[in-house]
Amino acid sequence: MYKNLRVVPQLIFGRGALAQLGDVLSKRRTDSGSPVVFLIDDVHETKPWVRTLPVRANDLIIFVSAEHEPKTRYVDELTARVRDFSNRLPDALIGIGGGTTMDLAKAVSLMLTNPGSAADYQGWDLVKYPGIYKIGIPTLAGTGAEVSRTTVLTGPVRKLGINSDYTPFDQILMDADLVADAPRDQRFYTAMDSYIHAAESLRGTFINEFARGFAEKSQDLCREVFLGQLPDRVADEKLMVASYLGGLSIAYSQVGVCHALSYGLSFVLGTRHGVGNCVVFDQIEEFYPDDVREFRQMVARHNIPLPRDLCAQLTDAQLDEMVRVALSLGPLWENALGPDWQQQMTPARCRELYRRM
Repeated sequence: MYKNLRVVPQLIFGRGALAQLGDVLSKRRTDSGSPVVFLIDDVHETKPWVRTLPVRANDLIIFVSAEHEPKTRYVDELTARVRDFSNRLPDALIGIGGGTTMDLAKAVSLMLTNPGSAADYQGWDLVKYPGIYKIGIPTLAGTGAEVSRTTVLTGPVRKLGINSDYTPFDQILMDADLVADAPRDQRFYTAMDSYIHAAESLRGTFINEFARGFAEKSQDLCREVFLGQLPDRVADEKLMVASYLGGLSIAYSQVGVCHALSYGLSFVLGTRHGVGNCVVFDQIEEFYPDDVREFRQMVARHNIPLPRDLCAQLTDAQLDEMVRVALSLGPLWENALGPDWQQQMTPARCRELYRRM
């Protein structure tokens, strides 16, 4: 049976698109006094564009911390704060920031209409009710969170997304002006998520022509940016498109070895997703030989510092926990290695991969 893919139904792309947010919201606002909730990465709190947002008196702005990977307990805290603010459900919820902030926005939207904790929904197709109407506005390019059907969260026992047809945004605004001042290293680490999404999709056993088209173009755009000579203004727009296409490529296929191992790093060490992916990808040439060699060219050309020896001082218990988290992600390993992946990726082999990092 083929996947019935739900994608973001409405998209505005172009510099200055943020100015159209008011028009988008005008179609969602009701006369009931319900608020619109803005979740904004706190790194942007003093940015001039924040003061131009179409905020009304009864709206709620929350500047969220993206210092750490998004956690289920933080989603629960934010959900409680929104509920305490008004006895009415919001007319809309907007996430403005990088992948962490957009994942938080998607998760809070779902938890406002579904009972329990966000941790209860980590997995595939566990969400029962649609969330609040939600809008994603990325200020980094790479994670694909603006288009994906998952919100990746670290819970009490694992790092795993809320994967469902109710998770994607209802509207996204892609404005390259918002990514212009991203720190150089962070820009690279985040963009490489797009490149790695495409590599894992293209080399996986779940690949199909639909996913292939998105993945190949996403990688081509990353190559233009990091192996070519482009002005930053053009490069930022290309990376936004690469992020979007990379997210679509895995929506109809799956990620693989790098993401599975990166989730283990993040769960035990708190390693940021983009950084963790780069650390892992550099060590798994045996699975993605051509892509890893090209990735290393990009790292060298842009003089990007990759953390080393992250696992050198780990205890056996910590390594075991990393292995447990990584090997719990069956669909990722099946895409990478096929249905007999458990015979190929034993706990001992997984532990040895971590020891390289």
